[in-house]
Amino acid sequence: MPPAPVFDNLGHRVRSEWDLDPGFLTVNHGSYGATPRRVIASQRAWQDQMERQPSRFMSTVYSAAIREAADALGSFLNVNGCDVVFLDNATGGCNAVLRSFPLAAGDEVLILSHAYGAVHNAVRFVTEQAGARIVRAAVTFPDPTEDSLVAAVVEAMTERTRLAVIDHITSGSAIVLPVQRIVAACHAAGVAVLIDGAHAPGQVDLDLTAIGADWYVGNCHKWLCAPKGCAFLHAAPARQAGLHPGTISHGYGQGFLAEFDWTGTTDPSRFLAVTEAIAFHHRLGGAALRDRNRTLAARGAELIAQRLNTQVGTRGPVAGAMATVRLPVEDASPAHAMAIRQRLMAAGTDAPVHALDGALWLRLSAFAYNEVDDYVRLAEIVALALRG
Repeated sequence: MPPAPVFDNLGHRVRSEWDLDPGFLTVNHGSYGATPRRVIASQRAWQDQMERQPSRFMSTVYSAAIREAADALGSFLNVNGCDVVFLDNATGGCNAVLRSFPLAAGDEVLILSHAYGAVHNAVRFVTEQAGARIVRAAVTFPDPTEDSLVAAVVEAMTERTRLAVIDHITSGSAIVLPVQRIVAACHAAGVAVLIDGAHAPGQVDLDLTAIGADWYVGNCHKWLCAPKGCAFLHAAPARQAGLHPGTISHGYGQGFLAEFDWTGTTDPSRFLAVTEAIAFHHRLGGAALRDRNRTLAARGAELIAQRLNTQVGTRGPVAGAMATVRLPVEDASPAHAMAIRQRLMAAGTDAPVHALDGALWLRLSAFAYNEVDDYVRLAEIVALALRG
């Protein structure tokens, strides 16, 4: 059982757990996360141990330590640690799967119309190389429902679909997809599934065994608050053969763990500190924290939508600890989105602005150190930024 929460009151009362700039309004936990002091301390302790004798550490400590960290993460994800490997980021995990997956001319790879740009590019690369093609499932937005999201994927599949790459939580629109239902529908049609869970660990309840995807990648440095550059790839046992990391190294041909656990010299402290990140997540409340963050994000989005006389993008079970608000502007170009974000940064905050389906949408995050007053303040900053 995880330890009982030790933080009864969150919001600004726990902000000292992070080294966040007190003069900056932090409402964008989703892009890069924020690593708390105690997790950084754990990482530095591993670095200190490594630097006391690097070759001894790599030769006698690393192999067991990385597997212990994978076991801890596997327990958090409800899978076996021996089916989990560490990576720098979720995009790298998607690339590993995509570049290992056998495609032939005429095959189709299904993605969402709101797929993350970097992963879309990776899919584009492998399909162009193979003479295959991309098919997009059109996401209903705003106000998607679980049924509409499942239907969009089912309707986009054809007899040529070999692989579906599905975001667990879309980056720009912050939609939480019913991935367990989508995986079941894809498998029923004989389609393999890669879940891009970049934003999921620590933001939503996560049971990879129940989801049942062939491959699942996720970041630990976002909502789980691990050090930057800590991500994972889970591969179902039946899907590990033929799966290779982006860097082929000494373990080539020796199995899943041998290939991914050592691809060359790196600083593994960011992976080894994930155990402390998981413990910290539980101390903040675990499932209760995730529920709190989701409720706070919804409240913050409603406040800003009321201030701007506009609308929020998601509600109900498809909404998470990120939320979107449509901006009342006529110019919905990516260039205008970037200009508004730059104004927000200059005003002392950062909330991504995305051009989606003919409109600009502001994305906000809610985490343990946030409270309602942050979004009251954000609403005023956004209103001023829109005046130019």
